[in-house]
Amino acid sequence: MADHISSYPVLKSFLAGSFSGTCSTLLFQPLDLIKTRLQSPFQTRTTGYGMVSLVYHVVKNEKVIGLWKGTVPSMTRCVPGVGLYFCSLNWLQRTLAKNDPSPFDAVCLGISARSLTGVILLPITVIKTRYESGVYSYGSVVQALRVIHTTEGFKGLFSGLIPTLLRDAPFSGIYLMFYTHTKKAMPESWRDGVTQVPTTFLCGTFSGLLASTCTQPADVIKTHVQLYPSRFRRVSIAVLYIYKEYGLAGYFKGLVPRVLRRTLMTALAWTVYEQVSRELGLK
Repeated sequence: MADHISSYPVLKSFLAGSFSGTCSTLLFQPLDLIKTRLQSPFQTRTTGYGMVSLVYHVVKNEKVIGLWKGTVPSMTRCVPGVGLYFCSLNWLQRTLAKNDPSPFDAVCLGISARSLTGVILLPITVIKTRYESGVYSYGSVVQALRVIHTTEGFKGLFSGLIPTLLRDAPFSGIYLMFYTHTKKAMPESWRDGVTQVPTTFLCGTFSGLLASTCTQPADVIKTHVQLYPSRFRRVSIAVLYIYKEYGLAGYFKGLVPRVLRRTLMTALAWTVYEQVSRELGLK
C-alpha cells in the first residue's frame, strides 16, 4: 500500500495536509470561536467584551466545551481544506516547475491554490462561522446545509464569497512568499537535524503574523456578511457599516485571537506537513 501511495505525490501531499489540518484545527478552535464572537455585530450579550472576559463569559454560560463549539464544521472544512490546499500547491509547483519559486511566483502559487480551495469549501465556511457565533442553532452540518439552502437559496451557501477570497487568497500568497524565502534565508545547518522542526515553526510563525495582520479587514467583513446576509446584501454595505459604527478600528476587531490562531495554526500545519511529507518520501 505504501509503495502504491508513493507513486502519487499529489495524493501524498493531500494526506500530509489533511493530517496537519486535523492537529491544528483541534488545538486552536477556541481562538477561532472567540474571534468570530468579537467580530459579530448585533449581539448585545457579547458587546463590550474583551478577549479574556469573553472567554470567561463563554466558559461560564456554555462550559469549557463551549470553546470548541463549531469544531465539527471546522474539521469538515479545515481537514480536507488544508489537504486540498497542499495537494493543489504541490500539483501547481510540479506542473509549473516552481520548486524554488521567486517571491512573485510564491504569491501566485499561494493565491491560486487557496482560491480553488476557498470556493469549493465556502458552504462549510459559512456554516462554521454561524456555529461559532452563537446566533444560529443547527443540529448538524447536514441540517445547516438544508436550512440555509431552503431559507436563503443556493446564494446563501456562498454568502461572503468575495471577502472570503479577499482574505484567504492574499493570506496564502503573502504567507507562502515569506515562508519560502525566510526558510531560504536561514543557515543551512538550521534546516537539518534537531533544529529542523523549530526552524520550520519559527519561519511559519513569522510569515503567519504578517499575513494575518494584512488580511484582517477582509476577515471582519466576511464575518458580517456570512452571519447576516439579508442585512449585508453587498460587501460595500458591510464596509460602510463597520466604518460608521466603529471607525477604522472596526476592521481590526478580533485581531489578537485571529492572529494567534492563524499564525500558530498555519505554522503548525506547515511544520507537520513538512515532517509527514518526509516520512512519505514527498521531500
